Amino acid sequence: MRLNYNEIAGRLSLKLLPDDKMLTSVATDSREVVPGALFVCLPGGRVDGHNFAARAEDMGAGAILASRALPDARVPVLYVADTVKALGQIAACWREATKARVVGITGTAGKTTLKEILAQVLAVRGKTACNTMNHNNQIGMPCSMLAADGDEDFWVMEAGISREGDMEELASMLRPDLGLILNTGAGHTEGLAKKGVASHKAQLLQYIAPGGFGLVSADYPDLVHEAGATGALLRFFSAEGNPAEYLACYNGPEPASDGDGRIPRGRYRLCLDGVWCDIVAPFCGNFGAENSIAAAAAAHLLGLSTEEIAEGFARAQLPAQRFYIKRLGRWDIIDDTYNANPLSMRRMLDAAAELAQHKDFVPVLGAMLELGDIAANEHEKLGRYLAALNPAAVLWKGAYAERVHAGLREGGYNGPWFVVREREDFLPVFAELRRVQRLARDHDGLVLFKGSRGNRLEELCADLCGQLAGGKASMGAQAWEHKHVL
Repeated sequence: MRLNYNEIAGRLSLKLLPDDKMLTSVATDSREVVPGALFVCLPGGRVDGHNFAARAEDMGAGAILASRALPDARVPVLYVADTVKALGQIAACWREATKARVVGITGTAGKTTLKEILAQVLAVRGKTACNTMNHNNQIGMPCSMLAADGDEDFWVMEAGISREGDMEELASMLRPDLGLILNTGAGHTEGLAKKGVASHKAQLLQYIAPGGFGLVSADYPDLVHEAGATGALLRFFSAEGNPAEYLACYNGPEPASDGDGRIPRGRYRLCLDGVWCDIVAPFCGNFGAENSIAAAAAAHLLGLSTEEIAEGFARAQLPAQRFYIKRLGRWDIIDDTYNANPLSMRRMLDAAAELAQHKDFVPVLGAMLELGDIAANEHEKLGRYLAALNPAAVLWKGAYAERVHAGLREGGYNGPWFVVREREDFLPVFAELRRVQRLARDHDGLVLFKGSRGNRLEELCADLCGQLAGGKASMGAQAWEHKHVL
């Protein structure tokens, strides 16, 4: 970010300084303040940023954004009623100043993976900025926008919503040139059920910048209907053979090798507005066809050639905790622990089950949160779905265990079932399971960790990786050597 104090003050309808000054970054954590930064005081139940304003000044903050009086402030203070809302307004100001072509991404399942893949593909052509990991809410997204230096060729920003009005707030600051909606399904239905998830996601298209357009999946009828109702200029993609300008199909895994064993990648056949090409992507399974064609279509619409697109996919790596695969001894460990909803859960189970052919398949799953009234039924449906994949054993952590188990029994599964209540219970249970069931003795095994963040399955994944690595330092998702290069 490079905005003058008076540019920001004018945007917020505040008094201008007689001697203007340049602000070079934004920080919401006083420990991250650098000289010339605007420190944003965020309210909080446990920590209030206003209490750290003096520390931010000591670190060199050039100005402070606050919603209550700071009588001892030594730098200019921008006083507003709501610092989160004002942060969004400042991000909108910076968006207007950038020369980058801006892509806004939303969806129920896979949007962070799509954002990461698309950013890496676009980086083949030019400088690209994107959200850090999943910083996609009313604080994370504007901070990601303001972290860009403004000289990029592309911005790829993900918008995550959980309640009514979220999309309107995020999209109004982003004003994308290309609004990309990956999919819709049951996710955050506790806060989005009234109008329906598709209706809320489609609101992104109401805020397309002049001359821009929407890119939408043709595989979700409710999304197609809601997107069409916005009046935005639309292009469509499909991974299921529906009529669209952009099409994809999965052609199976293509194992590769790294220093730790076999890390599978997937082969996909794409049709980009009548031009066919083949790519190898850093994921496997039919779910990857949707991510692949969405990223490739966006890149194609932004001017990249099929050769550049294929090169970008070949270079791309997945972020930690998203279908990240590690080979340890006779076990493949899949870490997809970041979050879960019914759509993403089914897709990861399908992909893992495909990779687990001729292996002992052990899903370690956690409750799917924020589903509201449909939660119990969705967990029972998950059990029935899981039963059809014939796992060697199932371990569960979190709520709705009895509903998942009921679904498993209804689906005909009578194999080992364990409920892990505390972190320290997991390794003894898994060790006993291996001993009794002789898992990964006669052939290899595969463990999938997947659940909503509240279950903290990344801890179980780290513990198992550490044990399988022979008691070495924890090798959880954050410690694995993952290079994020744009």
